[in-house]
Amino acid sequence: MIDVQRLRVLRAVAKHGSFNRAATALHLTPSAVSQHIAALERSLGAQVVARSTRGVTLTPAGRIMVGAAESVAAELEHARQQVDRLSTGRTRLTVATFTSGGRLLLPGALTRLMAAHPGTVLHVREGEPEHTLPLVRRGAVDLALAYHFDGPLPAGPGPGSGLEWTPLLEDPLHVVLEQGHRLADRDALDLAELAAEPWVLGCLKTEAYLRRYAERAGFAPEVRGTTSDYFFARSLVAAGMGISLVPSIALDPEIAGLRTVPIRPPGPIRHIGVAAIGRRDRPHVTTLVQALREQAEQRHEGRRSPHRCRPDL
Repeated sequence: MIDVQRLRVLRAVAKHGSFNRAATALHLTPSAVSQHIAALERSLGAQVVARSTRGVTLTPAGRIMVGAAESVAAELEHARQQVDRLSTGRTRLTVATFTSGGRLLLPGALTRLMAAHPGTVLHVREGEPEHTLPLVRRGAVDLALAYHFDGPLPAGPGPGSGLEWTPLLEDPLHVVLEQGHRLADRDALDLAELAAEPWVLGCLKTEAYLRRYAERAGFAPEVRGTTSDYFFARSLVAAGMGISLVPSIALDPEIAGLRTVPIRPPGPIRHIGVAAIGRRDRPHVTTLVQALREQAEQRHEGRRSPHRCRPDL
């Protein structure tokens, strides 16, 4: 039988990349961490970490066991919540979300949840997918509203992850320009037409995404500003600093003097969805996921003109 404490130690080693740092996080000695890992390897008959002077890395067997450890941790947290519900009669639900998606989809979905399950104790925490999805895997949050671009989700669904990903909507990125810009009256733009423009962007991931698409279009963008807020980035566009690339759901509220123009396919798109574990026996989670789907469908049905600040999806 595999010892749960040894799995906990392996998770810490994987997270911190060394026995010493894992020991500090777990309030153990490095020797105790090493003994736990050695005992786990003996019980499995396989090496789970590769040791070197630069630290430790997971072996293929180690990656499988860390995935299993994440699932076990989530199930134990779920069991703790069920016991807590038995003693208090109330269900606690913790939801993680990224800012723009939470602002658009979450309030209406939470209203529907509370109508279906009154008395639910709700907690909401903000964060980017690379931080919130591991929290879902560990059982620290019940579900996460998240997104990804072209590639896979960070720490997302995969062998042993236990995560269930429910797609909600596609969120195309649009070019935001001053109303008097020479290209502001266009119905759509090719990214290559913007090669000479300076850019101000709303997050670091958008900058990385723009650079990837710009490289395909044959140019390197001149980025003059990167913020952590799309509204701030659009405000800088209105101030004349350059143009921006903004997801459609982050285009409200409107800012006077700006125009929004879609990019011709294949243009950059964010894929928004919700990640959870063990929905079948968790009616509150199932209800909230369904409510988020309904909110996303309303968003799609209520789309407006591409030249407004909430363009067509």
